[in-house]
Amino acid sequence: MLVDAHCHLGDPAFDPDRDAVLARARAAGVTHVVVIGATLAESDRAVTLARTRPGLSATAGVHPHEARGWSPEVAARLRDLLALPEVVALGETGLDYHYDHSPRDSQRRAFEAQLALGAATGKPVVVHARGADEDMAAMLRSTAATVVLHSFSAGPQVAEAGVAIGAYFSFSGMITFKNWSGALPLTAYPSSRLLVETDAPYLAPVPHRGRRNEPAFVRAVAEGLARARGESVETIEQQTNDNAARVFGARIATTL
Repeated sequence: MLVDAHCHLGDPAFDPDRDAVLARARAAGVTHVVVIGATLAESDRAVTLARTRPGLSATAGVHPHEARGWSPEVAARLRDLLALPEVVALGETGLDYHYDHSPRDSQRRAFEAQLALGAATGKPVVVHARGADEDMAAMLRSTAATVVLHSFSAGPQVAEAGVAIGAYFSFSGMITFKNWSGALPLTAYPSSRLLVETDAPYLAPVPHRGRRNEPAFVRAVAEGLARARGESVETIEQQTNDNAARVFGARIATTL
C-alpha cells in the first residue's frame, strides 16, 4: 500500500481519463494521492479534486516560476486555502535558478513568505529546489517550517541542510534512471524521513520512461528505492506510508 506524495493530478494531461488513472492506481496498491497546487488556479483545482474523489488530498502554493506575481493579495488567498481541511500542505514553492522564469529576488521573497506561512499555519511546505543550492540551503537552515523536499535531486549542501532540520526527502522516478547520481547515497537518508512520489504527469520511472507518468507508477519508484537501500519493498511501503501520515496528517488514511 503506497502514498503518492506529489502528483499534478489536476494537469490537463489527465482530463481525458482521470477516473481511469485513479482506478489503475488503486489496482496497483496506491491508497492515497497528494494533489499539488503550484499556482492559485492549480490549487483551486486540487481542492476540487480532493473534495469530489476519495483518497485525495490537496496542497496550495506558488511555484518559483510564478514568483514574480507574488503580492499581499496572493498571500491572503493562499492563507484562506491553507485553512481548508482538504489542504494538507503548502506548496509547491521553492527556488529554481535553472530556468529563472521569475527574477531570483522575487523567487526568494515569495519562498521566504511561504516558509513563514507554513510555519505560522502548521502546514508542511513542499519545496522545489533546482540550481539554487547555496540560497536554498541557507533558507532551509533558517526556517521553522516542516519541509518536504520534493523529487529530491539537489546537491550536498541542500541534502545536509535538509537532514539538519529534519526535512522529509521525497524521491521520484529519477532514482530509476541510469544517469541518476544523487547528492548522497540513498542509504544515507533517515528512514523516518523518506517519501515516494511520481510528480506525474512528469518523470515517469523505468520501465515506463517516455510515457505520461501516473500515480500507479509510484510502485516502480518504491521498488527502485528498496533496491538502492537493500530493503524489501514492503519495508519501504510501510516506512513511506507512516512518514506520509506523520507529515501530512490523518487525512492520508483515507483511501482511493
